[in-house]
Amino acid sequence: MNIKPLNAALLAAGLAAGGVATALLAPQWLKSEPAQPQTTAVNAVASASANEAIAQPLQGTQIAPIPYLNASGVPDFRAIVKQAGPAVVGVTVEGMRHASREEQGMPEAFSDPQSPFSQFFRGQPGQRGREQGAQPFRGQGSGFIISSDGLILTNAHVVNDAKEVTIKLSDRREFSAKVLGLDKATDVAVLRIEAKDLPTVRLGDPRQLEVGDPVLAIGAPFGLEQTATQGIVSAKGRSLPNDAVVPFIQTDAAVNPGNSGGPLFDGSGGVIGINSQIYSQSGGYQGLSFAIPINVALKVKDQIVATGRAQHAKLGVAVQDLNQSLADSFGMARPDGALIAQISPNSAAAKAGLKPGDVVTEVDGEPVVRSGALSSLIGLSAPGDKVKLKIWRDHAAQTLDVVLGGAEADAKLASAAEPSAQQGRLGLALRPLNKDEARALGGVPGMLIEDAGGPAARAGVNAGDVLLAINGRPVQSTEQVRELVSKAGNMVALLIQRGDSKIFVPVRLG
Repeated sequence: MNIKPLNAALLAAGLAAGGVATALLAPQWLKSEPAQPQTTAVNAVASASANEAIAQPLQGTQIAPIPYLNASGVPDFRAIVKQAGPAVVGVTVEGMRHASREEQGMPEAFSDPQSPFSQFFRGQPGQRGREQGAQPFRGQGSGFIISSDGLILTNAHVVNDAKEVTIKLSDRREFSAKVLGLDKATDVAVLRIEAKDLPTVRLGDPRQLEVGDPVLAIGAPFGLEQTATQGIVSAKGRSLPNDAVVPFIQTDAAVNPGNSGGPLFDGSGGVIGINSQIYSQSGGYQGLSFAIPINVALKVKDQIVATGRAQHAKLGVAVQDLNQSLADSFGMARPDGALIAQISPNSAAAKAGLKPGDVVTEVDGEPVVRSGALSSLIGLSAPGDKVKLKIWRDHAAQTLDVVLGGAEADAKLASAAEPSAQQGRLGLALRPLNKDEARALGGVPGMLIEDAGGPAARAGVNAGDVLLAINGRPVQSTEQVRELVSKAGNMVALLIQRGDSKIFVPVRLG
C-alpha cells in the first residue's frame, strides 16, 4: 500500500494512520521550495467506532452554525468556503535536519531508488544528503485556526524539525508561530500566533458521518492557497499499515502536497478531520485520501496545551486480525475481534492476566471488529486509565479490568504478522526444547518443529518454528499435542514462535 503522509511542503489526506501508522507517519513530501509546484508504521488497535466520541469543543472555537444545506439537501460549498475559508492558513517552515532513516521511521527498503515509496521521501526536508550531515530545508503545508486568540492545528510532519514557522492568513498577513507541541503517533501539531479576533472554524462531529456524505477540503496544494476540493466519505475508521492509533476518515476529496494539515469539512460546514495522508503511486492524488478525525486531534490538543506533550497508553500486546478459520478454531461465530499473539513481560496486559490466544472483542463497551480498533482505543487512552476488556477465551466470553501502562508519545503500537493462508492431521515432527533453546526463548514452554508437512505445511508452518500452544493451550509434549488435536475438530489454531515474532496460524485438519 503506497500511503504517503503529506509533509510540510505537501498536502495531507487524512488513517486513522494512519497512521498514523512508522514509515507512513514519517513526513513525506516536503519540498525544498514551498511556493512552487513539486513532484513529489502493538499494542492493540482501532476500529471505526473505536474513537468516535467527540471531544468537548474549546471555548471560543465554535461559531454559530449556518444552514449550508439547500432545500434539496445539497451542501452549499460556496457558503462554506466563504464562511470558513478565512480561518484556513498556510504554514511555511524552515530548518535543518539530520537524522537516520530509522529515526524518521523510513524502512531501509525505501532507500531503493526503484521502490515505489522512495519518491515520497526524496527531496523532502531532511531526506536529501542525510548521510553527508544536516541539510537546510523549506516546506509548506496548511492549517486552521480553532480559537480567535491564535491557536492553530496542523500535521506534526509539517512542522517536525522546523526552526522557523510562519503562518500566512487568507488576508495575506503573516505571523511567526510557536510550536506548542507535536505528536508523531497521531500526526497532530498545535501552533500559536500572537494575534486577536481571528476568524475560526466551526467544529463538527465525526460520529455523525456516514459513508457517502459530502465533504470539502481547503488548503494550499503545491502552494496554491485557498484551494477548495470536494468529495464524499469513502470509509470510516480506516486503519493504515503501521499506523495503529488513528481511525482515519477515508475520502475521495482531492488533496495533494501542500494540503497537509488543512481542514476537512462536512456538508454543514463543520471541521470533521485534518487531512494527513494519501494513497499514491505517482506522488500526487489518485482518489484516496485520509483525514485524522477532529475528536482525536482535540484530545491531543488538550494534552499539548496543558503539558506541552501528548501521552498514549500502552497495553503491551501484539495482535492480529481474525479470519474465519481462526474464528472456527476458537469456537467463535464471526471473525470479529483482536487476537492476542504476544504479551510483553511486566506489561499492563500481563498484569491483568491476558494470555496469547485471547480475543479482545470490546473495550469499555466499544466493539472491536478488527485488530486496528483495539490499537486505536488503547492508544488514545491515557496512561493509568482503567478499561474493561471483554475477551473470548476457552470458547466463552469473559471480562477483565486493565490499568493501562504508559508509552512514548511517538511510539508505534506493535502488530503481529497476518496468518498465512491455509487449506484444510498436523503433519509435524516435534521434539521438546533443550535447555539452551528454552533459555533463548525466555523459559517459555514449547516444542521445536523439526519437520513440517501435510496440513501444517500448507498453512505456512515451517521447520525451525517453535510450537507454543494449540487453541490457546500451552504444549510441552507430543502427548499434549495429540490430545489437543484429537479434541479440536476440523480446525486448530497454532501459536508459533518464528524468530522474535509470535503469530497464530490456523490449520484445517480435514
